[in-house]
Amino acid sequence: MMAKDIISLYSGGMDSTVALYRYADRVRLALSFDYGSKHNRIEIDHASRNCRRLGIEHRVIDMDLNRMGFVSDLLTSGGAIPAGRYDDDNMRSTVVPFRNGIMLSIAAGLAESMDCSRLMLSNHAGDHAIYPDCREEFVRHMGQAIASGTYNHVELFAPFTLLSKREIALIGRELGVPFEDTYSCYEGQEVHCGVCGTCTERKEALAGFDPTVYRIK
Repeated sequence: MMAKDIISLYSGGMDSTVALYRYADRVRLALSFDYGSKHNRIEIDHASRNCRRLGIEHRVIDMDLNRMGFVSDLLTSGGAIPAGRYDDDNMRSTVVPFRNGIMLSIAAGLAESMDCSRLMLSNHAGDHAIYPDCREEFVRHMGQAIASGTYNHVELFAPFTLLSKREIALIGRELGVPFEDTYSCYEGQEVHCGVCGTCTERKEALAGFDPTVYRIK
């Protein structure tokens, strides 16, 4: 039996859910952050259900970036979520400054406290142009900082860094991931809007086997 040595940063979205199912036998804790985004509440609801389904402990860290003065349209204090393509020009306003770095720092301390040897981050290649803290370079340098800053040399494990969202979706289909119990929409309503950048990307990734209900098809 494999040791449960992974703490997974788990949003409840498509990518982190596929990672959770793929490495479920190694995940000791799934860690979600309630950081004040428009879609946090519904994402975390989906995350909780998948963790119960897999028998994985789920913990939520409260961290309201709105009150700290962070600026992003993804946050409840920000402006409207842009519709259209998932690309740099369109989605830049949804960047939450250094979000993954902040979350990974907290998770690294928790991993050392729990004597877990790995942190799992589910960034992917489609994020690279938009989010600086999803790029391969960031993962490499952040991984070095985490390993050197923890007594048990915690490893940052980012298995999807070079994969497209379509490739991740195909892995999920093989694993039987319940995509209907994942959430992507940045608007944060009960039903996916179907037009924001993340909904557009989700539609393309799940083409041919998409169980998602969209407000606008």
